[in-house]
Amino acid sequence: MKIQLNTDNHVDGNEALESRVNAMIEQHLGRFFPRLSRIEVFLSDHNSVKGGPNDRRCALEARMQNDDPVGASHDAEDTEKAIRGACDKLKVMLDSRIEKQRGY
Repeated sequence: MKIQLNTDNHVDGNEALESRVNAMIEQHLGRFFPRLSRIEVFLSDHNSVKGGPNDRRCALEARMQNDDPVGASHDAEDTEKAIRGACDKLKVMLDSRIEKQRGY
């Protein structure tokens, strides 16, 4: 299972950010790792240096083994809240997809 981090020009994708993102993804979505081949994380800042409400976006795409990818995104005032919100949304979508596969 691989976690791939992508950032726009306004977000510094340094090692500290990457390790923090990896830890948050593992914490929130770790139970799905056996069913996933990769999670792509896209972090962006809508307003650049201007700031403002909900200007950070986290978009997640989970690539399930032998199935179509599932995606979710969330906007928030800071990066960590955006990641948490996207993880919560993706968790619901993955649960739903797995339930459908099981035939519940």
